[in-house]
Amino acid sequence: MKTTVANPAKIEKIWYLVDAKDKTLGKISTTIANKLRGKDKTIFSPHLDLGDFVIVINAQKVRLTGKKMEKKTYNWHSKFPGGLKEEGVAKMLERNPAKVIWLAVEGMLPKNNLRNFFMKRLKVYKDENHPHVAQNPVELKV
Repeated sequence: MKTTVANPAKIEKIWYLVDAKDKTLGKISTTIANKLRGKDKTIFSPHLDLGDFVIVINAQKVRLTGKKMEKKTYNWHSKFPGGLKEEGVAKMLERNPAKVIWLAVEGMLPKNNLRNFFMKRLKVYKDENHPHVAQNPVELKV
């Protein structure tokens, strides 16, 4: 028996298009994270970058279940005294809807150096317009 190791240089990267309109944030994020990481491929290796490109459109129309629109918050700190910032998900969807999907996908990827390579291949746009028509993206059903 031979064990074959995947060669990232020989893997063809596919572009996928995901429409987030009326889709749940969690379900869409797990699908995107698996495509970015390449977990759906038969030659998946956790230490290699074998994933594909993902384009997300209509980020402002993503849906959250339950009372998450009122209760879910995002926190960050400026590293100065009293620098704790907090913003609700409803306000962030108005201000920067791409960041909501970006943070959800980022939290589902492994916390190591590969995450930066995965996140560079995620393109999120708040409406239907995107500049990646030349890549001929394949529509991904969620």
